[in-house]
Amino acid sequence: MPVTVGIDIGGTGTKLGLVTDEGDIISRVEFNTWDFPKFNEYVGELARSINSLLKSGNQGEPVGIGICAPMGNYFKGTIDKGYNLPWQGVLPLRDQLQGALGIPTIISNDANAAALGEKVFGVAKDLNDFVMITLGTGLGSGFISNGKLVLGFEGFAGELGHVNGKKPSGRLCNCGKKGCLETYVSATGIKRTIFSLLADSHEGSYFRTVSFDDLSTKEITEAAEEGDKIALEAFEYTGEIFGGKLAEVAILFNPEAIILAGGLSKAGHFIIDPTKRHMEDNLMDAYKGKIRFLSSQLGSEGAAILGAASLVRTLNAELI
Repeated sequence: MPVTVGIDIGGTGTKLGLVTDEGDIISRVEFNTWDFPKFNEYVGELARSINSLLKSGNQGEPVGIGICAPMGNYFKGTIDKGYNLPWQGVLPLRDQLQGALGIPTIISNDANAAALGEKVFGVAKDLNDFVMITLGTGLGSGFISNGKLVLGFEGFAGELGHVNGKKPSGRLCNCGKKGCLETYVSATGIKRTIFSLLADSHEGSYFRTVSFDDLSTKEITEAAEEGDKIALEAFEYTGEIFGGKLAEVAILFNPEAIILAGGLSKAGHFIIDPTKRHMEDNLMDAYKGKIRFLSSQLGSEGAAILGAASLVRTLNAELI
């Protein structure tokens, strides 16, 4: 049985899985990314983990390895100064891993992999023009246009999280810029909004008893369900900024759908309703009422592995 190796390299952990053509993860393993401060040692651990997965229970013949990573460069096969990773510089991950295992290897950034994963295995199987947006600690995005992934000159196209969300003098982002969209529209962004609203209000709120680090998007959603005015105002403010930017995206790319994934997307109508309303308010008449909002079908547990594995599948399907 042919299998694809999907690898998700995150700032905390690295997850690996063997994926069938039907999108089933038949075995998986993970380890702490930061346990390997030297890049060569990390590649060695990846190779060992892949071999272990393939040998356990005779799992099948690998057709390829797909890797998603922050600042993964599809064209060069490198990680280019990835944020929140222990290594610096331009890292030749594809060539080193392919050389160690002799298995064709492909790499891209995590949001692009998520978009392809949704196209191959998820809700976007029948869509040719859509935007995939992940609302986690930050905001990631991938664009499928005319059935193909939009990569750009160096493979970094579609970084919606780092367009200006509010104003040039806005919130400081981890990338070093100010006002990036993800500092407002993400799990971290809405938490920053909550505490900003608390500072400017005497309104009673659940959040006055919670620290920033302990607060979760689930708690924000639950507070909104209970009618907490700070929570409701935070969702409205987030939706206003998000919807305004999505209106610009719609004019530039004319997508048939926007697919949301990640922790903040689980807030459901609390985030979708104000976002869609503000998007529609900012659209030209020709675009109004035509864009669907969809939720990812891949689930949070295996989405990154499936997205990485889809990179290999897309080569034959000519999605890149």
